[in-house]
Amino acid sequence: MELSTHEETGAPGPPSKDAAREARDLARAAVRLDAPAVQERLAAAVRTHGPAGAWEDVMVPALRAVGRRWESSGDRYVEVEHLLTWHVSATLRHAYVSAAGHAPPAAVSPVLLACVPGEQHALPLEALNAALAERHVPAVSLGGAVPSEALTAAVRRVGPRSVVLWSQSWPTANLPLARHIATTCGEAGGGRTRGRVLLGGPGWGTRPGPGLLRPRHLAEALRLITAPDGPDPDPAAPAGS
Repeated sequence: MELSTHEETGAPGPPSKDAAREARDLARAAVRLDAPAVQERLAAAVRTHGPAGAWEDVMVPALRAVGRRWESSGDRYVEVEHLLTWHVSATLRHAYVSAAGHAPPAAVSPVLLACVPGEQHALPLEALNAALAERHVPAVSLGGAVPSEALTAAVRRVGPRSVVLWSQSWPTANLPLARHIATTCGEAGGGRTRGRVLLGGPGWGTRPGPGLLRPRHLAEALRLITAPDGPDPDPAAPAGS
């Protein structure tokens, strides 16, 4: 489940021409610091494509385009990236609130979403949270840089059906913590099932090991979360397969 989803084998196809145009228009509005236009385009993208499609086909391409401008301009355009990031977050949270407010009471354990300690890049989890709410899948989102002790405590209290841990860069990826969370999930479930832990973001290695799942894009994460419980992933299989 990377920031960009279409370069991975098995990922959804490339954005449509309309979505690509929407992404360009969004990036241009951000460069102009036209906040009303940015918000209007983001809201329209969610209405047209849903939270998951808007994230993958419009928001991520626009964020990457703005990021490339920043990287190539000697730290100019940082205000543009901040503006766009703020509005993307606001739009995704609004989509979550709108969907969650119309969801029937949940009879299943929620999904727990968290950034690992030291990791502040929470936007992809906000997109996943909104997409889960649209599908009436209950979730508990803890946001950025969750301390290990707090994460473990949350797993024990919530007893989640799945845990998604996000790492944007390798220094924050913590496989021992992920394995500990998988074990704690099993304990929280009374030992009946092993914890289903999904590792999202480019910080994780490609072969995390048994008991850990490695979705390569948002659609795959949604499929794994909503799939019935099955056997542990094969450690010899390609990540995300």
